[in-house]
Amino acid sequence: MTDQEKILSNDYYDIIADYTLPERFRGTLKDFVYQPVSGETGVVYANSREVIPLSVSDFTYQVIPKLYGLMQQGEVFDPTPLIRSGITAVQGGSLNLTGRGVIIGFLDTGIRYDEEVFRNPDGSTRILGIWDQNIQTGTPPKGILYGAEYKREAINLALQSENPREIVPSYDENGHGSAIASVAAGSRLGNGLTFLGAAPDADIVVVKLKEAKQYLRELYLVPDDVPAYAESDVLVAVKYLESYAVSLLKPLVICFGLGTNMGDHNGHSILAGYLNQIATRRSRVVMVCGGNEGNSAHHYEGTAIDGLSETIDNVEIRVDGDTKGFTAELWGSVPAKHAISIRTPGGEVTPRVDFRDQSSREFSFVFERSRVQVDHILVEQGSGEELIFFRFIDPTPGIWTIQVTISENASGSSFHIWLPLTDFLQSDTYFLRPYPFGTLTEPSNAREVITITTYNDENGSFWAESGRGYTRMGRMKPDICAPGVNIDTILGNRTGSSMAVAIASGAAAQFLQWAVIEVNQPRVESREVKNYLIRGAYRAPGESYPNREWGDYDIIVSSQQETSKIKVFRRFSPNIFLLQKQ
Repeated sequence: MTDQEKILSNDYYDIIADYTLPERFRGTLKDFVYQPVSGETGVVYANSREVIPLSVSDFTYQVIPKLYGLMQQGEVFDPTPLIRSGITAVQGGSLNLTGRGVIIGFLDTGIRYDEEVFRNPDGSTRILGIWDQNIQTGTPPKGILYGAEYKREAINLALQSENPREIVPSYDENGHGSAIASVAAGSRLGNGLTFLGAAPDADIVVVKLKEAKQYLRELYLVPDDVPAYAESDVLVAVKYLESYAVSLLKPLVICFGLGTNMGDHNGHSILAGYLNQIATRRSRVVMVCGGNEGNSAHHYEGTAIDGLSETIDNVEIRVDGDTKGFTAELWGSVPAKHAISIRTPGGEVTPRVDFRDQSSREFSFVFERSRVQVDHILVEQGSGEELIFFRFIDPTPGIWTIQVTISENASGSSFHIWLPLTDFLQSDTYFLRPYPFGTLTEPSNAREVITITTYNDENGSFWAESGRGYTRMGRMKPDICAPGVNIDTILGNRTGSSMAVAIASGAAAQFLQWAVIEVNQPRVESREVKNYLIRGAYRAPGESYPNREWGDYDIIVSSQQETSKIKVFRRFSPNIFLLQKQ
């Protein structure tokens, strides 16, 4: 079996590693492949027969890839969101900020490269490269062991052919990636009346992610027909985008339109760490959507009562009849400890389990066919916090109750439970007493990325489905709120935080053109871009900032202003003041 075949095989586990390899595994594994990502971070593809059975408590939680889903719900072109975001105002005139010289990188469902919106006026492609992780008949990118890469020359040849896909077979069947790319970087068609992206002259680099392996779907109980992407493949995709920008010495905006409810919701995953690392490099901006989970009732928060040695909280989950299984993650905070028992809809109650170490339990019931598997980690490696991981298998419809007991002198301490993404559940399963805040999806809680939430530019209201802050430990997120409701794409109107992050990514490319390409601030990085946005933001009267919905600022555009000494222009999502000497 070749290395490529092992990487793709369901018989080989993807293990995310943040330590030196392959030396660490040489003593225990004989059959594995190692894909470096950055520094000590990489992915091991290990023969499942040589490792212990997969479980959260037996493996380190961080090394098991999380699954990410698409952040979208879902013909005359309407440029209103771009106008109201201040983007079109600076595309023309003396500023002429169109993303020229900047790369926008997308990791998603691919791109329909033959669409006019991704071409130059002469019909040639604006796409510098496509790495399709699914196709194994072509040549992988340098430093990557799988997939096939198609560069600009091959794409142009395909566009001149009667059968383009015979030359470049990569295609976006889903359409999500193409829609995002068109919003962020679509070409100006019909002088901007037919279509216009936020950064119509930016260069485009694309990764078409392969779908997650079956064993990960089974672990997380994700249906087979739902798009789901493994964290391991996302890590390598980010490596490809960064490497491409380095090879061309160009600024890079990474547009991240995926999300997950898995993780500590405080930005401590290996992927979050890698995105932080890139975001703090010069001429780099990492834009991440905050997800569509704000109104899904998939987050619960419980708090210990002051003065009591123990607090008991009954967490009720309404499970739909179509639910074949789902996971849940409980994250606690030091110094509290958490014991649990489970009550079925039929009234059976498990004994209280007071976890003292890392362990696994499975509960079955006399009158139910359901099973509940529970993994416990007292000190999870990435966050240092307590994690209890639940797998509800064939759950009986009705009200399930997780009784959580908080102890260890933990007055005021809180715990959080997250259910999976709405698409991963595919059923009406939710908490009866949900908490709508703390619903930003990962990796948008990472410290250095710019986190985008969503508003409706037609009426200026916050979109109810959009994820809301703060992080689990109370750090301020989100950062920016951008239009994301009924956004025009080349595939029709789309709604979701992935549309908002696309608009914001195009705006970031405009900024990098001004800062780096035009040498106004050539050493800028994500943190500085974020703070430029904050300083130039409009804040609605009566609102307190920062807040859990809008972040540090709203996106409501006011008119361009000029003074005799400096020129001040507002743009982005939200507005930004940039100063230019006269």
